[in-house]
Amino acid sequence: MTTATSPRVLAHPTRDEIRLEGVLHALADPMRLQVVRELATAEGPLSCSYFDLPVTKSTTTHHFRVLRENGVIQQIYQGTAKKNGLRREDLDALFPGLLDSILAAATGQAERHGDE
Repeated sequence: MTTATSPRVLAHPTRDEIRLEGVLHALADPMRLQVVRELATAEGPLSCSYFDLPVTKSTTTHHFRVLRENGVIQQIYQGTAKKNGLRREDLDALFPGLLDSILAAATGQAERHGDE
């Protein structure tokens, strides 16, 4: 995994370092899947404060770290805000159709259970 050179630069795996089991682990949690679903429909990167997750701030931070460390999202600082973007291009290149299938399944599940 790449390393951060300063506190304002976060470590991200390169495309070649992203592993299927890590991506599946990151997407297996309902809170992280919710974040990814929102990022997938966003026009651009979203700040961490945009997401209204029903967990503590430290747990939210943990969820974003798991997504970042497993190559699902990219986080960059813009001023004091941490912006999050989905690494769709990398995920689609490595695992064609996986992300779209998971997002479609999550949407179907949410509709069946009234979570939309």
